[in-house]
Amino acid sequence: MSKFFYRILSVVVFLLLIVGSCSDEKVKPTSINIDVKDIPDQESWNSRVVFSDSGLMRAILNVGHVRVFQNRSETLLDNKLKIDFYDKEQNHTSILTADSGRVDDATNNLFAFGNVIVRSDSGVILQTEELIWEQATKKIFTEKFVTITSPTEQIQGYGFESDQSMKNYVIFRVSGRIETKE
Repeated sequence: MSKFFYRILSVVVFLLLIVGSCSDEKVKPTSINIDVKDIPDQESWNSRVVFSDSGLMRAILNVGHVRVFQNRSETLLDNKLKIDFYDKEQNHTSILTADSGRVDDATNNLFAFGNVIVRSDSGVILQTEELIWEQATKKIFTEKFVTITSPTEQIQGYGFESDQSMKNYVIFRVSGRIETKE
């Protein structure tokens, strides 16, 4: 009788659980309004992109997070970006680092934002908060405040333009300190 009793008890408990879980209440789904423009067409993490021209390497981009928006013709770069630039002979010339960036996919121009630093292999260091790299001319520029440090000088000012290797640069509205040889 004990086995029979436990079997009946198990069946009764099972039926009570089934009946107790049934309800006339309908669960309403949660509604989330998402604008399609905010959803990227492509997304990747810890990405490395090699840029070339006529089969020659021009730059290597390393970035933590990439979001491509084809309808807006832009690519957003988050979570620290680093770009190594190369000259026509594929020699390394400089490194650009920033907190984030945006690429205009129509022109391939890069807009770098937050703690932007460009270090040339010749020892020149540029610091600013925003910088634009123009793909067609291979030039970098900004209208923001910049500090340029080299082994012999430190110059500050508003507005800056240079080749990507930082060999030929111009600072507008300059202030700073220059060491001279006597």
